[in-house]
Amino acid sequence: MPRPADPHARSALVAAARAEFVRRGLKGARIEDITAACGLSKGAFYLHFPSKEALFGEVVGDFQAGLDSLNGRRMDTFERFFQTQGVPGAEDRLENSERYRRFLELEASHDLAALEWVWQFRDVSLVLTNGSQGTEFESLLWRVTDAQVERIAHDFRRLQEAGVVDPLMDPRIFGSIIVGSFLLLSTQMARLEEKPDLTAWAHTLQRLCQGGTLPAHLVSAPPKPPSPRKPRPLPKPAPRRTRAVAKTRSTPRKRP
Repeated sequence: MPRPADPHARSALVAAARAEFVRRGLKGARIEDITAACGLSKGAFYLHFPSKEALFGEVVGDFQAGLDSLNGRRMDTFERFFQTQGVPGAEDRLENSERYRRFLELEASHDLAALEWVWQFRDVSLVLTNGSQGTEFESLLWRVTDAQVERIAHDFRRLQEAGVVDPLMDPRIFGSIIVGSFLLLSTQMARLEEKPDLTAWAHTLQRLCQGGTLPAHLVSAPPKPPSPRKPRPLPKPAPRRTRAVAKTRSTPRKRP
């Protein structure tokens, strides 16, 4: 009978392989180095995976599945919010209403969940960007990126139909900005020794997005510039006081 696969060995192999892929790239990584790093044999490796490419493909698949699940829960949450709380409008934003604050809290919490997931797979983006040249995964990053852009654009169109965001904005451009931001952040994460404050990152992303998606026809008119002050009239000069000239009696001159 074939020996059953040890699930702990499988997770150890995945962890060792991911570290090796970051160090040497997908093409340069060797199975013997992966197994040596976790104290297993090459036979144990092939018991779980047919190749290192299959292992990496499984990791990428897990990453994509997690993103899809997070995105699905995000849209479900907001659709329930709009049904029960209504759609936040311009007045909500301008007045910072309780409904708008709850909406922002939901946005930030979902951004944080996405950043936490990206943190767990930060090495995958780095390998796809810098370590997959000459392999079947060389163009995978851009296929994943295009798929995520289309998904976000689809969700953005649903928000446009609900009247939440500007209907004149290009959904695909918006999706490209969001996906591009997360891609760059993931590569930055891979180079960090300590985990950053992802809550602060999430709030920054949320504020950037919300600051630019208000429908144009709902934007409040900018305050009118103050009217120029009229010059104060100069005070009229006081009438000049004429000095009184003392009148002297003229004495008639005596004739000789």
